[in-house]
Amino acid sequence: MSGIKLSRRERIKKGIRKRLSGSTDRPRLSVYRSNKGIYAQVIDDTTGKTLVSASSLSKDFSANGNKVEQSKAVGKLVAEKAIAAGISLVVFDRNGYLYHGRVKSLAEGAREAGLNF
Repeated sequence: MSGIKLSRRERIKKGIRKRLSGSTDRPRLSVYRSNKGIYAQVIDDTTGKTLVSASSLSKDFSANGNKVEQSKAVGKLVAEKAIAAGISLVVFDRNGYLYHGRVKSLAEGAREAGLNF
């Protein structure tokens, strides 16, 4: 990523993180995307612990198709893991990325699997 785009994303991320934090009652669903994969974590910011995570590059993930379809499958996977851990209500953190494409697809997949945000 070029320096201008990265600094723009970091600036947006900092502004979002000022207003947004996860609690024990409502943890934060954070999204990170790279050129090769997409990652999602459910984080409790009060303790600083990752409760649930899923990635398109992990061994337990198996989905074919393009990156948008894989992102939707990661969203479903993280939602299933979160519901199994007793988490049904989260705060969505897009991490400075635009709510479009792979990030939107991950959110839709998580909503379809039963996660509320």
